[in-house]
Amino acid sequence: QVRLVESGGGLVQAGDSLRLSCAASGRTFSRDAMGWFRQAPGKEREFVAAIPWSGSLTYYADSVKGRFTISRDNAKNTVYLQMNSLKPGDTAVYYCAARLPGSVVYYSRYLYDSWGQGTQVTVSS
Repeated sequence: QVRLVESGGGLVQAGDSLRLSCAASGRTFSRDAMGWFRQAPGKEREFVAAIPWSGSLTYYADSVKGRFTISRDNAKNTVYLQMNSLKPGDTAVYYCAARLPGSVVYYSRYLYDSWGQGTQVTVSS
């Protein structure tokens, strides 16, 4: 498994931006596919974005497409989530997740074997 530590959450107003970071340690980070998920109160954890080890492709939930950008720096063992034009509906705990390569399915939380502790993002109207 990989140890993941998220940071960068906070309280912002609608329309503002935030950048989340996820620092990884443990197995070779550069081989892992990385994902961001979020969970709002009373709702299931949902897929937000993912990036394979190469960083050549990125995947997004329809609800964040065009507003969020996932990226990774393998030299720093870190993955980022740039969130722009935030909406109250983006309020949730955001989790970073990692998994070994081997599947082309990135949106399923069940395929990830390592999770961070989460960081709270609150967007006020």
